[in-house]
Amino acid sequence: MILTYQPFELLLKHTFTIAKFSRTSTPVMLIKVEHEGQTGFGEASMVPYMGESFQTATDFLAKVDARQFQYPFDFEAIISYLDSIAPGNPAIKAGIDIALHDLDGKLQQKPCWQILGSDPAKMPETSFTIGIDTAEVIIQKVKENPDCKIIKVKLGRDSDRELIKTIRSVTNLPLFVDANQGWTDLQQSLDICHWLHEQGVLLIEQPMLKTDIDSNAWLTERSPIPIIGDEAVQRLPDVARAKGVYHGINIKLMKSAGMYGAHQMILKAKELGLKLMIGCMSETSCATLAAAALAPQCDWADLDGPFLTSNNPYKMPEFRDGKWVLGNEAGLGIRH
Repeated sequence: MILTYQPFELLLKHTFTIAKFSRTSTPVMLIKVEHEGQTGFGEASMVPYMGESFQTATDFLAKVDARQFQYPFDFEAIISYLDSIAPGNPAIKAGIDIALHDLDGKLQQKPCWQILGSDPAKMPETSFTIGIDTAEVIIQKVKENPDCKIIKVKLGRDSDRELIKTIRSVTNLPLFVDANQGWTDLQQSLDICHWLHEQGVLLIEQPMLKTDIDSNAWLTERSPIPIIGDEAVQRLPDVARAKGVYHGINIKLMKSAGMYGAHQMILKAKELGLKLMIGCMSETSCATLAAAALAPQCDWADLDGPFLTSNNPYKMPEFRDGKWVLGNEAGLGIRH
């Protein structure tokens, strides 16, 4: 088993602004795992506010012994091994996990979605994200929508209502909303939930601070719109803690440490009766296809990474009628 990696700066088409951060690019580590003449491809997308970087990824990878990855893969043992190297670092662990899943599919000559038990016919529509910006730029971004049937809007500042009104001036598409922990006043938050419901909003991600469990639970109990935990739900142990605090959870491979962890979170959430959203960071086609392999098991999808970036090193996956299309290629179906 041979593991190699390459740093890559993934550029965004527009400055991406959420409640508390802005960025114009994302450091990505592209990973390859080779075995028996096949190559698996993976990706670690390390958004700065999550605390990972090229340096932390390089330091972690230097400690990884690829001989630990014996085939056939025991993904539970693999993630336990990666966790034993160092805590945290979920994105670089995800990159390794994704590469091994891609390799596993190629060695089995099966698509990853099939191995994971997904049904392509149940693929949810994915949303197209609009970051916080001026009215002029927001309108431009909406016009760049690549035929997604849902718009996702970043909120969390005093200008929330104006931003929604701007979007409503140019589109009547259903909306997802993500406050990224930006709301602080409970009554104001509930008031805007009712107003957003009238504006055609389908769900709200992480309205209050992730550490403010009581406030999030209070809002969830009263909101006419599903409240989804995002920053508060990172890996499997967080799923049980979300019960009673949120209506559902947003799973991202870069938080869950990869496809295996994400699948375990999906199974646990269904057991607990939680709604499921699968989301992304700014990612290439590689991690997008990895998440898409699990998306049919979720209620909602926000997998728009390739639409928001300008130098995707892989070909764009097939996208039709607002949905990613899962093919029959072995592995993830990445095209170069």
